[in-house]
Parts: sequence; structure tokens; C-alpha cells
Amino acid sequence: MAEKTTAARPYAEAVFRLASARGELKAWSEMLGFAAGVAADPAMVRLAFDPKIGRARLTELFLDVCGERLTAEAGNLIRLLIENRRLTLLPEITALYEGLRAEAEKRLEATVASAYPLEEAQLKNIEQALKRKFGREVHLVPQVDKALLGGVVIRCRDLVIDGS
Repeated sequence: MAEKTTAARPYAEAVFRLASARGELKAWSEMLGFAAGVAADPAMVRLAFDPKIGRARLTELFLDVCGERLTAEAGNLIRLLIENRRLTLLPEITALYEGLRAEAEKRLEATVASAYPLEEAQLKNIEQALKRKFGREVHLVPQVDKALLGGVVIRCRDLVIDGS
């Protein structure tokens, strides 16, 4: 995992600099997310590792699947990744990019795991408490974890609050 992160970081940083300079942070999030989904599709994974499929053909197939969802620059990123046999890094590139975007927008993402779905008021209270603690906007990602007996486990950055 650390090797993937190390290899993906320069790509993520380059995309972030481009998107930031052009004011296209959200658009790049959408493109990267879509392309990462295509790259993770089992059929695309098979094609990516099929020695009978050349890199040019794989690029053509990938970009055909993506259609108009990618700009020319995003298409160039895909070409570069396929040419360098790094298409499998796309999900990691996307995750790193989203981290850079969140930092630039002074926003955090926190997962809130609970045994049962939380009510909106409970989520709002947790969100406000985290906002006070970190001094920035917090986006909560609620998760149901049947392994928990009760309470919640909150993960935000390197902080874990185990209230289970």
C-alpha cells in the first residue's frame, strides 16, 4: 500500500496543481472518480492484464468507455498511466487528490460507524462537535457496522474516537 501511495503521489499532486490553477477542482474530482470506477471494473482489469491487448488498444478501449466524461487533459492522464503500466494506481491517485482538495478547501471527511443507522440530529451533533474541534467544515460518512454492539466509532484523519 505504501508503495502505491508513493508511486501515485506525483500524479495526484500534478493533477491537483492543474485543477487548482484552472479552478476545476470539482470537475477533476468527478473525472477521477469516474475513471477510477472504470479502471476498477473487473472487465477492464482483465483487459489491463491481458498480454494480447496492447497499450494503444487498452487506451482506446478505456477512453471509449469514458466517452465525453473526460476532458482532453484527463484523457492524457489515462494515456500516461497506461503507457507507464500504472493504470492500477488510479484509485490511489483519486484518493490522494481528494485529500489535497479537502485540505485546500479546508474541509475534512470523517467516518462515523455505528451498530444502527444514526438519526439526522445525531449526525448533526457529531458534525458540529468535530467542526469545533478542527476549526473547519466536516463531511460525515455514516457507516453501519454490525460488529459494534452500541455507540459510535469516529475516524477523522489520524484521530479515532471509540465510543462503542
